[in-house]
Amino acid sequence: MKRRTFIKNTGAAALSPMVKGMTASMAPPNIVLIVADDLGYGDLGCYGSHIQTPNLNLMASQGVQFQNFNSGNPVCSASRASILTGRYGVRCGVPAVFWPTDTGGLSTTEVTIAQMLKPAGYSTMCIGKWHLGTLPQFLPTTRGFDEYYGIPYSNDMAPSILMHNTDIIESPVDLTTITRRYTQQAVDFIRRSSQAPFFLYMPHTFPHIPLAASPDFTGQSGLGLYGDVVAEMDWSVGQVLGALQDSGLDQNTLVMFTSDHGPFYQGSPGRLRGRKGDTFEGGMRVPFLARFPGRIPAGAAQRGVPRIAGPRVVSATASALDILPTIAGFAHTPLPGNPLDGADIGPVLTGQAADVTHPLFLYFCNYSLQCARLGPWKLHMVRPNVPAFTAEPKVGFFNLRLLNPELYDVESDPEEAVDASGQNPAVVADIQQRVAQMLPALPPAVQADWNNTQSIPVYPNEPGSYPTPIVG
Repeated sequence: MKRRTFIKNTGAAALSPMVKGMTASMAPPNIVLIVADDLGYGDLGCYGSHIQTPNLNLMASQGVQFQNFNSGNPVCSASRASILTGRYGVRCGVPAVFWPTDTGGLSTTEVTIAQMLKPAGYSTMCIGKWHLGTLPQFLPTTRGFDEYYGIPYSNDMAPSILMHNTDIIESPVDLTTITRRYTQQAVDFIRRSSQAPFFLYMPHTFPHIPLAASPDFTGQSGLGLYGDVVAEMDWSVGQVLGALQDSGLDQNTLVMFTSDHGPFYQGSPGRLRGRKGDTFEGGMRVPFLARFPGRIPAGAAQRGVPRIAGPRVVSATASALDILPTIAGFAHTPLPGNPLDGADIGPVLTGQAADVTHPLFLYFCNYSLQCARLGPWKLHMVRPNVPAFTAEPKVGFFNLRLLNPELYDVESDPEEAVDASGQNPAVVADIQQRVAQMLPALPPAVQADWNNTQSIPVYPNEPGSYPTPIVG
C-alpha cells in the first residue's frame, strides 16, 4: 500500500454509485465506525493535543466535532456493548471487562448494529478488537458480521492471538504491524464493497498498552511511543477515507470516529478530571467526529446560521448509546425490539437541530450506578473507596454513598472542580427523584448494588480525599 494520507486526496470527490433513479439522500448509506482503545479526550490535535493528527483534524473540519460526547462506560467491554447495541452494558450482560477465559459475552438476546443492518442488504465486517466474548456464540461472525479480522480482546491479555473469522492465524501477534494490517483489511473491504451498502466496524487495538508502532512511525512523533501510535492510527484513518474517495463511495458514506473511554496512564484527558475506570469526565468523555459529505455540513451550527470556516463544533450532549439509533436513522432501518437507552442524534449531525432530547444519562462502573447527568448537570452519588486501577490490592474494594452528593455543571466546569450542590438543591432533588424512578427498570444486580451502597457507611467528602482534579 502506498503510504499516503487522506489530506493529499481532498480534491473533487467522485460521486458514489447508487441505484438508478435514487437520489443521494435515498440511497442506503455506507457506514464506517472507527473506535480507538483508551484514547483520551485530549489526544487529538483538533481537541488540543500536540500529537500531529492531520487526517482526523481534516475529518473534523469537513464534518462535526462534539465537545460533550460520553462513552457508555469507563471500561472496554461494557462501552463496546453500548456502542453496538444502544443500551447500557449492564442491560446486555456486560457490566465490566471480559477476560479470555470467561464463558460469558454480549447477551445473545441483544441486537448489534450489524444485525440491525443485515436485513437491509448490508455487507458487514469487523476489524480489530472485539472484547465481547470469545466462545463461538459471542464472536463477531455470529453477531451480524460477515467477516472478522482482529484480536478478540485487549492486546495485554493472553494468549496473544490474531483471528480471521473463527480461525487463529497468528500467535503471538506482531503488534508492530497490526495497525497497518487492520488498515489493509479495511481498504480491501471497501474496494470490494462498491455494489452494495456496507458497514465497517473498525475498533483499533491501540493506544491500549502495550504500545507498538511500525518502523515508519516509531520515533517520528517527537512525543514518545504513545504519540507515534496515535499518529499511525491517524494515518490509518486517512487511508480509509482515501479508499472511500478512490472507490467513488465518499459522497454516500457516513464516517464516525470515537474512543471506547478515557485514557489509561499515558494518554491525556485534557483538562478533565479522572481517567479510564473513573466516572469523572476524564474517564467517560471522549472525542467524537462525524463526516458525511452533503449530509453533514461543516461550519454551520444549525439551519439558518451562516456558514463559517473551520470545523463545526457542537456542545450538544451525546453518548455511545446514540450511535445505533443514529445509524438506523441514516439507513432508514427499523430499530431493534429491545428498549434503547440512546437517541437519534442525526438532526444534530445534519444541522437540523442544536440538540435532541435525551433521557437521564447514567454513569456505571460494573453494576455500580455512580452518577447521573441531566442537561449540563452531573450528580455524583456513589464513589469507590480507592482510585480506579490503583496499584494497591483490591482487597476491601467497595463503593460508598456520598454523604453529600456532589453536583457539577460539566459544561461550564468540565474539570468537576466546583461543587454546586449547595446553590442548587432543587436540581439535586430532581435528579435523585429521576434516578429513583429509573431504578425499578434496571437489572436486579444494579438494584442490589445500589441498595447495598445505601446501607453502608458513607464517603466523607473530606478535602483532599480521592480523587483530586486533574488540571492541565
